[in-house]
Amino acid sequence: MRLGLSENLAQFTLLVVVNAFVGAMVGLERSILPAIAQQEFHLAVKAAILSFIVVFGVSKALTNYLAGRLSDRFGRKHVLVAGWVVSLPVPFLLMWAPTWNWVLAANVLLGVSQGLTWSTTVIMKIDLVGPKQRGLAMGLNEFAGYAALAGSALATGWIATRYGLRPEPFYLGVAYVVVGLAISALLVRETRHHVAHEMSKHAASVQASLSQREIFRRTSLTDRNLSSVSQAGLINNLNDGMAWGLFPLVFATGGMTIAQIGLLAAIYPAVWACAQIYAGALSDRVGRKWLIACGMWVQAVGIGVTAVSVQFWAFATGAVLMGLGTAMVYPTLLAAIGDVAHPSWRASAVGVYRLWRDLGYAIGALIAGVTADIFGLSAAVWLVAAITLASGIIAALRMNETLHLPAAVS
Repeated sequence: MRLGLSENLAQFTLLVVVNAFVGAMVGLERSILPAIAQQEFHLAVKAAILSFIVVFGVSKALTNYLAGRLSDRFGRKHVLVAGWVVSLPVPFLLMWAPTWNWVLAANVLLGVSQGLTWSTTVIMKIDLVGPKQRGLAMGLNEFAGYAALAGSALATGWIATRYGLRPEPFYLGVAYVVVGLAISALLVRETRHHVAHEMSKHAASVQASLSQREIFRRTSLTDRNLSSVSQAGLINNLNDGMAWGLFPLVFATGGMTIAQIGLLAAIYPAVWACAQIYAGALSDRVGRKWLIACGMWVQAVGIGVTAVSVQFWAFATGAVLMGLGTAMVYPTLLAAIGDVAHPSWRASAVGVYRLWRDLGYAIGALIAGVTADIFGLSAAVWLVAAITLASGIIAALRMNETLHLPAAVS
């Protein structure tokens, strides 16, 4: 048994394909659900429209935490397959929902499914590649998920323009679930034995056997590096939650059509997806800290550009900047967790980080929705830009460089 990307290329590639279908499931909603909320369910209050992101973020965040623990206890593959099973009703609920509460229920299930499936694909890739190519591995993982998310958002926007908001766009979701479940159940293999192999070569450490409470405390608060990563992940998804829920409304206010909104909704994750392959690999060479800090600042600029835009090309420029900034941050944060956490509790640390990161969806939707209702869309967007800028400053001041840092020593 050997660790490394090329040494485990077949299984790594299968996991990349699986994560593409995981990302595509989220893309089903990305460009059209706010329009469904307004046009079919007649929701006018922004906080109510964004409620689907709140329930998605909370359910995904809590499941992320459990996924790390469950994958250590029962194995990665079992958790991955369970996540796909949970997602089976989601496209049918979305296409047939008679009330908004059905949409919220679908997003609870979608959040649970995403927490189980995306978390395990991350953990399994870290298991396979070992310490040398974590940044590249995470870049490829997140590329697959977010490229598929962008493609799915673009496709659903096009289908909605041609055939209507429901049910046709959600037929894609049925195909995603069937194929993703089949690959995961029939072809993907368990990777826990790779962790055992890595641990056999790892220096003995008293920190190799931490309690779940201590892992949670370190990752959330006391470890300078892990907690800096957690806050950056939370703010990254806070602004993504705002973009998911408010940007389609901002674009519509600027006179964009459904097709243009679908394209704009796809540009941001498409740039994010493609650029993070290079950003992840770059972090393996130049380090994690400054890619994280600068990435947050580039995101803040992109959000600000969107706030002042009224034309398609200007909205597209903001989307490109947000995509580039997020690409610098997303795989690098996961790689930094792998740098610091000991192999024996790495999966649990990833779960804690992803708990905080995906709570950002809910927090961002609440902050953006309430602010937009009280002060207007522009004020909500500017507030999130300021929060994102501050997050980069925190990472720059508090975080150490983690590349080549001995795991569990920080």
